[in-house]
Amino acid sequence: MAALIAHLNLAPPHPLLSPKTKPSSSKWPFFLPPPQSRSATRSASASFHPVQCPVDSPPLSLGVGIGRTSAIVLLAASLLIADPAFAYKGGGPYGIGVTRGQDLSGKDFSGKVLIKQDFKTSILRQANFKAAKLLGASFFDADLTGADLSDADLRGADFSLANVTKANLSNANLEGALTTGNTSFKGSNIYGADFTDVPLREDQREYLCKFADGVNSVTGNATRETLLCN
Repeated sequence: MAALIAHLNLAPPHPLLSPKTKPSSSKWPFFLPPPQSRSATRSASASFHPVQCPVDSPPLSLGVGIGRTSAIVLLAASLLIADPAFAYKGGGPYGIGVTRGQDLSGKDFSGKVLIKQDFKTSILRQANFKAAKLLGASFFDADLTGADLSDADLRGADFSLANVTKANLSNANLEGALTTGNTSFKGSNIYGADFTDVPLREDQREYLCKFADGVNSVTGNATRETLLCN
């Protein structure tokens, strides 16, 4: 019988249909899969078993990884705050260490990058800022008596109400710095300092012009010319 069916190229009857209805393969209902496919489907369905995710599945591993990363970040942050060795790395309004309203007398900031650092109202007597990058830093109402600011980049820094007496400003670049209020440069060394576009009061300008001299090695501008001395 099987040989005859193969010879006539007839499909075997579908199990759900009566033996009397034996449609040919060309007229098999489109909504029913071929007999072999339905048999395979039944076999696959019978052998299906739900799979439980193992404990170390990828989603859980990802969560653990994120948790460990957060812990490392928190630990690093605590070290930066607790250890004074990390206190003055610069950047931001406060940097890593708080420098506003602090007594930082004699501290060594030489050569450090302290862009936009906030030193408002701080005591910075004899502090060393030699060759430091202090662009946009704020020394508002700070005490810089005797501080070393030589070769420092002080462009756009705020010296409003600051006490900068007896400070070393030799070869410093103060282009665009603010000195409104009662900023005092009395007794300071300004040899080679660049005061381009610094809004000085007339009495401040006249005082500095009395001993202004030198040329800034970075900008090439003469101190007297930047102070608009006669």
